[in-house]
Amino acid sequence: MRHSFRSLAFAALMLAYGDSASAAGTQASTSLPWRDARQMVLVLTDGWDATSGTLQRFEFRDGRWQSEASAAPITVGRNGSAWGDGLHPAQPQGPVKQEGDGRAPAGIFTLGEAFGYGSKAGTAMPYRPMHATSYCIDVPDSPLYNRIIDTREQGEAAAKGSTEPMRLDLHNNGDPRYRNGLVIGHNPNATPRGGSCIFAHLWRTPGEATAGCTAMASGTMDSLLAWLRPDARPVFVLLPRDEYARLAHDWRLPEATR
Repeated sequence: MRHSFRSLAFAALMLAYGDSASAAGTQASTSLPWRDARQMVLVLTDGWDATSGTLQRFEFRDGRWQSEASAAPITVGRNGSAWGDGLHPAQPQGPVKQEGDGRAPAGIFTLGEAFGYGSKAGTAMPYRPMHATSYCIDVPDSPLYNRIIDTREQGEAAAKGSTEPMRLDLHNNGDPRYRNGLVIGHNPNATPRGGSCIFAHLWRTPGEATAGCTAMASGTMDSLLAWLRPDARPVFVLLPRDEYARLAHDWRLPEATR
């Protein structure tokens, strides 16, 4: 009888612990800044120094993340990736993104406006056409750091020193990379030298790494733009696979394929 009592007590304790852990997990998931996201773009690489990886699309339906398309190849920074400044909490280990380091920011980020060379694009996302006078300011000391500007409005002096003209085709012999793209919400407070002008955009040639963005084939970009909806509060996730495995449960990330 005494043994039975101890068994019942132990079972009750485990049940209470399970309820407590479940409640804690639920509380943690509801406190995530991206808890309302219903679309997720997931980019995975094979390590901090990897320059290529895969992109997958997921939609949250029926209480879980569901894959929307097979994985597509992408490239990231020429020196790999590093923790960026986004929606995710700060992490204790790994490289940290800095201006000019050639690394793509890792973590979870908002997706901003779409942009491109044309007057419009096939997307429900807010779209901003680029002009010969459009620049993204990558000058850390500028008050316009990490912003896309038009020198017709801010003046030519505002773009002095910037290496990011947004009409690459006009400034770089027909360069197609910014023909279609999306702003990734890295360094939203424009912390100087924290990294700037981070986009998802086209690659110039298949497999070519970037200065810190995520590049892909035009077909992948077209499908991505057509799929995204601002009302779904989409987020962009980039992680090395080891970090993904470590964080997937706590960050409520989908089950990825290789």
